[in-house]
Amino acid sequence: MAAYFWNLAGFDGCLLFFAVLIVFAICYSQLMQIRKARSSDARAINELIASHAELERMLFRSMADIYDHLQTFSVAEEDGRVVGCCALSVVWEGLCEVKSLAVDNSCMGKGLGRKLVEAQIEKASELGLEKIFTLTLEPGFFEKLGFERVDRMSLPMKVWSDCAKCSKQDHCDETALARAVN
Repeated sequence: MAAYFWNLAGFDGCLLFFAVLIVFAICYSQLMQIRKARSSDARAINELIASHAELERMLFRSMADIYDHLQTFSVAEEDGRVVGCCALSVVWEGLCEVKSLAVDNSCMGKGLGRKLVEAQIEKASELGLEKIFTLTLEPGFFEKLGFERVDRMSLPMKVWSDCAKCSKQDHCDETALARAVN
């Protein structure tokens, strides 16, 4: 593309092309941000999770559960609208879980899921946690972020707390993955 502008308008045209790209990148980065969830985000978080749960991409979470765990959520905000969410739950000493990763269908493919998970990994590091895991129907996504498949039974605190209460306990279709925080 730059070569096209070089041939069309020479050096000045090429400079203009790159200047436009830089301005676009700066504007886009200001329009999209990852931040801690606020109480006013709970309904949007619920709607994101519910839309994915209806398609059986993730487990449903009630509004009460979202409010109860709101401090564990980060959100992706674009143009003032919550378009993604992800939670980090400390499970045990040194161990945490990435949960409830959901991105609005209209924003998929923009790297928001990656940014949300990376924000949770950074939060885990700040908390001094050593290992981070997830249970997911999208193992390939997490493998691109350095997670590796593990046996679910290697996560006994998860299995005996949340998994024991899950309706899919005996026929779980999620894949367990984990990685070091640092």
